[in-house]
Amino acid sequence: ENYWREQVLEVLDKSVQMEMVADVPLGAFLSGGVDSSSIVALMTRHAKNISTYPTGISAEDLQFDIIPDDVEWSRKVAQILPIDYHETLLTPDLTELLPKLVYHMDAPVIDMAIPSFLISEQSRQTQKVMLSGMGGDEVFAGYPRQMAMKLAGMTDFIPSAVRKPLMKTVEAMLYGGQKGKFTAPLRNAKKFARSAGEDFEQRYLGFGTYFSDEMKNRLYSSNLRDNQKNFDAFRLHKKYFENCKNASPLNRLLYVDFKTFMPTLNLDTTDKTSMAANLEVRVPFLNHEIVSLSERIPADLKIKGIKRKYILKKAAESLLPKEVIWRKKAGFGAPIRSWLRTSLKPMIDDLLSEQTIKKRGLFDFQEVQKIIELNQSGKEDFNLQVFQLLNLEIWMQQFLD
Repeated sequence: ENYWREQVLEVLDKSVQMEMVADVPLGAFLSGGVDSSSIVALMTRHAKNISTYPTGISAEDLQFDIIPDDVEWSRKVAQILPIDYHETLLTPDLTELLPKLVYHMDAPVIDMAIPSFLISEQSRQTQKVMLSGMGGDEVFAGYPRQMAMKLAGMTDFIPSAVRKPLMKTVEAMLYGGQKGKFTAPLRNAKKFARSAGEDFEQRYLGFGTYFSDEMKNRLYSSNLRDNQKNFDAFRLHKKYFENCKNASPLNRLLYVDFKTFMPTLNLDTTDKTSMAANLEVRVPFLNHEIVSLSERIPADLKIKGIKRKYILKKAAESLLPKEVIWRKKAGFGAPIRSWLRTSLKPMIDDLLSEQTIKKRGLFDFQEVQKIIELNQSGKEDFNLQVFQLLNLEIWMQQFLD
């Protein structure tokens, strides 16, 4: 463990130093998590007065959401590191911003596109290049779904014929969309139960999707359903799982994420939203030397017990206080759950109305309405599904109509 901890720190420091070579103003995004905080801490070894840009979310907007506010942690990092600190509160005009983001993304947007664009726009006022902590979760195993896979594997001793109906019963008993401190645990428990009954590959794919095949079947109009009969949305994921079938279970998950989730979702969103603000973003965690090092690190040092990104966090202990390193993870997203009930509600009523849905002819309006109502009531956490349907309609209006 000591050897790998020293290796991680040494190679990450080298990677950060390489990415800092620039003849224009350079800063860093700072969420207060271990990835971005470690990068900023290493940057201060090689330059003075590094400009950092965190984003905050109002308490009112967080009441329905599962993401904690990062700002208190980025402030703590700012107190211990010699940095130039610029804090931004997320208060966008969403009716104007969403169509703008759909245009720049050239696709329906995901929730992280909103803070990514806003913080890029804010950073560009003083910087031209920013370093990001993106990639740390893919390289060192930091996502909750990777831990969920480990926990779900403990149920494999139960025969599939018993496990599947048992997990379906558990899922049906849980409410997934209540506001308050139980929002995240209930949502994650419901998603865990939905996927834990499946086999290894299907289980992971279930953790990573908003719409299951069963849900899409109900949602699609009869014409679309007929056209989608032979389409497998996970065909490439399955191919990548096959490519690495002899690797350890955790490294198989990391490999598939590295080929699918990271380039087509995270990197694509970051690249397009930052370029929309005329900003260059660099990612030290995806330097080839870091990736090559990660391939050699034993899997049980990436997730040790119930501690994700274990070896990275041990390496970071020489840079940052333990309370920052071992804090609860917060995803980089926006308070979509609150916004759907407030500023985005008029857009939902308009763009997902019976007239619009029937005219488009892709979805069954009754099913769309059911998804919206179950979400609004708190019986299900369908916020991201509603958000996707909304953004798909915005995209179709811009690029098809």
